[in-house]
Amino acid sequence: EVQLVESGGGLVQPGGSLRLSCAASGFTFDDYAMTWVRQAPGEGLEWVSLITWNGGITYYGESMEGRFTISRDNAKNTVDLQMDSLKSEDTAVYYCASFAFTTGIGNWGQGTPVTVSS
Repeated sequence: EVQLVESGGGLVQPGGSLRLSCAASGFTFDDYAMTWVRQAPGEGLEWVSLITWNGGITYYGESMEGRFTISRDNAKNTVDLQMDSLKSEDTAVYYCASFAFTTGIGNWGQGTPVTVSS
């Protein structure tokens, strides 16, 4: 059974940091790029970041560039998202997902909520 389990969300003040983690199981982790996607309250899905299978290339949404850092550990089957200089507009549920360049997003996690508020 494929599982993606996110953790690390919570309440943080503006300007603070959080580190999200996603633990994957049930598939060959290093066959896939991994991505983070978020959904703010009442909004649609917004792509956050992507990392290729070996971590060699990373991509970020425009508003995340320079503040977020994605990384992965293929030995542990985990992908992390370090989020710094958080803003209120970063408040959302954050999902990790597997990604194949030929077929797009595959499996999703259940999401972890992040609230940025004073």
